[in-house]
Amino acid sequence: MPRQVFLYEQPDRFVAGTVGQPGQRTFFLQASVAGRTTSVSLEKTQVEALAERIDELLDEVVRRTSGNAPVPAVAPPEVYDTAPLETPIEEEFRVGTMALAWDGAEERMILEAQALVEIDVETEDDLESAEERLLQDEENGPPLLRVRLTGAQARSFAKRALDVVSAGRPPCPLCSLPLDPEGHVCPRQNGYRRSA
Repeated sequence: MPRQVFLYEQPDRFVAGTVGQPGQRTFFLQASVAGRTTSVSLEKTQVEALAERIDELLDEVVRRTSGNAPVPAVAPPEVYDTAPLETPIEEEFRVGTMALAWDGAEERMILEAQALVEIDVETEDDLESAEERLLQDEENGPPLLRVRLTGAQARSFAKRALDVVSAGRPPCPLCSLPLDPEGHVCPRQNGYRRSA
């Protein structure tokens, strides 16, 4: 079956968001243009890593071009998007791998999110071979979301993504694990709760 590619050359909107209460949230990337919306789900750690890597890549672009690239140092307030995800949210796929690149000719960041694929292998050589085939098989590969962003859009995406990640449960001051509303059994307290 041919690969399904969700392509957004100039999206009106590209954001990270969540559905659910802290501790029970599902994370999404959502791209929109002209009434068409694509939503893909992923892990909180993937959202955080993606946002951090976007900022690092943009900083590198600025450094290499001596500040001549159209990349703002911080997310411009006029581009920053705080609106909720567009509903209804229909998950196209769950993200497995992601990739980033900077297109210097077009001055755009290219973000790709590929669907999670389970590979049934018996040896490590089989795994490496399967991974190589997966990356090379453009025509019949897993579904893919490809988004091209301006420097300002990419900075704004990264800021919102980090804000969404940090809006979850606060960390325990002793062990840094998330505090649950029902209580927290802290490993640094040997599994006991501290009484007030």
